[in-house]
Amino acid sequence: MRLLILGTGGMANQHAARFKAIEGVSVVGGVDVVPERLAAFCTEHGIANHFLSLEDALTWGEFDAVANVTPDSIHHPTTLQAIAAGKHVFCEKPLATDAVKAMEMTEAIERAGKVGMVNFTYRNSPALQKGRQMVLAGEIGAVRHVEASHLQSWLVGRHWGDWKSESKWLWRLSKKHGSNGALGDIGIHIVDFASYGSGLDVAHVFARLKTFDKAQDHRIGEYDLDANDSFTMNVDFTNGAIGTIQATRTAAGQMDQLRLRVYGETGSVEMIYDTGNSTLRACLGEDVHTATWRDVPFDPVETNYQRFVQAVRAGKTQEPSFRRAANIQKVLDKALASDLSHKDEALTS
Repeated sequence: MRLLILGTGGMANQHAARFKAIEGVSVVGGVDVVPERLAAFCTEHGIANHFLSLEDALTWGEFDAVANVTPDSIHHPTTLQAIAAGKHVFCEKPLATDAVKAMEMTEAIERAGKVGMVNFTYRNSPALQKGRQMVLAGEIGAVRHVEASHLQSWLVGRHWGDWKSESKWLWRLSKKHGSNGALGDIGIHIVDFASYGSGLDVAHVFARLKTFDKAQDHRIGEYDLDANDSFTMNVDFTNGAIGTIQATRTAAGQMDQLRLRVYGETGSVEMIYDTGNSTLRACLGEDVHTATWRDVPFDPVETNYQRFVQAVRAGKTQEPSFRRAANIQKVLDKALASDLSHKDEALTS
């Protein structure tokens, strides 16, 4: 498989390294509108072909698939271009900035018969995959309650750099630069994590979003700091269970932690991803009567990168698909609507 990487910012390095490590995959081209960044990226990863526009790359055309690692608002137009040119697409999340655009992309790639997958990176957690298997196998009985959180701290700590002076972080705080804030950036991860891990779909959302004062006049240079920094949502699931889902960039002491607890009729399971490390615990059987939690072993799992390559070779999309990402985007859109209306918002098909 010959791969083109579109967008050569920070996350593109992960794509290049992960795809190059898969036997039979060649990263044959890179695209970016910033010549210096493009040149440095291609040199670092040994990529021979450089393009300053997707149009130029598509005219060349000597590749099978595109890894779309552009900013959120650019996913929609560039992915549609790649689909029209007959390419498979592995897109960074969110698939688009709203569900209408995401569904347009979904329908386009399904009509084209091409593979379209989205990089929900935390699907790579073996604890999540094993925990979901346990829930679906009925080991905790019918699900009654779900508790999920995604906690980061880069707005209060400098472990990933100084957000006040680096554009790679500032754009994530600015609506006019295409950001839907914490909801769009990490909210999409924790909603997928909670829904996938519990095996349930969200039916209703009641949400609150908060943007904190972070700079004088809420602005740094060209960036208006108006995107949300934290959110909470109460949700109903389609099976009648209820839950809470929350995320923030202000959780001092938490570099990058996702935690999901699924409470069932006869037991509970907890899935944790914490900055590269996975943990799985459960309270099952007789342990329910003593509130005893025990560690659960799990095996390594294939990554999204590996699954995408397999899907392209087989000509059949695997999960997480464009359609899955579009459905998760519907939840985020309803959360935004709920914050404005101060009302419960129902998901529709």
